[in-house]
This record gives sequence, structure tokens and C-alpha cells, in this order.
Amino acid sequence: MTDSPERDERHLARMLRKKAVIDERIANSPNECGLLLVLTGNGKGKSSSAFGMLARAMGHGMQCGVVQFIKGRNSTGEELFFRRFPEQVRFHVMGEGFTWETQDRQRDIAAAEAAWAVSRQLLQDPGIGLVVLDELNIALKHGYLDLDQVLSDLQARPPMQHVVVTGRGAKPELIEMGDTVTEMGMLKHAFQAGIKAQKGVEL
Repeated sequence: MTDSPERDERHLARMLRKKAVIDERIANSPNECGLLLVLTGNGKGKSSSAFGMLARAMGHGMQCGVVQFIKGRNSTGEELFFRRFPEQVRFHVMGEGFTWETQDRQRDIAAAEAAWAVSRQLLQDPGIGLVVLDELNIALKHGYLDLDQVLSDLQARPPMQHVVVTGRGAKPELIEMGDTVTEMGMLKHAFQAGIKAQKGVEL
């Protein structure tokens, strides 16, 4: 690729215009508040993104809480890692495993209700800066929890507390309430090629 002074000048002019637009938007967005982030869709990366935000919050010295609703039968890398910091992260694995493994709806409902009881404690604690509700969307999708109660508890949380909700099939009402909503799309997945879940990637 060849470069030229003219190309460099055009690039500089574009970046100056872009910076001016972004600086103006930042100046017009002075508010700070606790955010509700919803990560959904069929693509990989929802929980991975949530745990990345957890690490980021910890880096800022924030107290954090995690409740995993569905996962639970096998330890994951994120659980093994974040449990090293009990003074900063309350990590609760409350699931009974994926629904196709448990095959017992009443058992799954009981597990989800117990998990939500723990979640409510975190959501009522103003000392917790970030709460990750991993796979909550799955519990709501299958009707294991009362949606109105969940939305009410999320709405009533401390004003500066951030919450990240993950899982496929997010309810429209939760999407509407969310401040930032991301839908992960899948283009390819190694499992489709017969490759099982790998440590450090999915586990």
C-alpha cells in the first residue's frame, strides 16, 4: 500500500471532524447512573463479555456479585479464577446444569427461585457496584421465575449499581428496560464441526 501526503492530510481532516463530533456527544452526556446491560443472541460471547466487565469493575476496586442460574454441574474457568478474590467478588453457582441435562422442570424452578433470592440480596446492597446475572434470560425464557418480580427488583436496585444479564432469548420487556442491549450473532461455531467445548474458550 502506498502512502502520500495528500492521503495523510485527508485522514487527519476526517479524524479531526470525528473527534469534534465525539467530543460534543461526550460533553452532552454528563450523567452517571447504574446501567442495566442485556447480552443475548445465539452467538458465543455473552458470558465472556459479562466476565470481562467483572474484571474491569474489579480493576476499579468495585465490590461485585455473580449469580449463575443454569450452569453449575461443572466448574468453569471464570468460577475458578474469580473465587480467588472472595474479598471483592461474591460468586454464587446456583444452577443444576443445562435444562436438557436436568430434565426436571420443578427442580429447575426451585433452583432458579433460590438463585433469585440470592440475586435480590445483591440487588439490594448499595455496596455492590456490579452484579452479573449469568443465564438469567434462560430461566425467564422457560418461565422458571416471575418476570414482573424480576423487573421490579431490577428497577428498585441502588441507583449507581450496574447489572449485566446474559443468556439467549431475552424477554422483550427486559430488552425494553435495558440501557445497553447487545445481540450476539453466530456466523460459525466450532461445535458445528464436531469440536467439543474447550477449556479457556467455553469452559
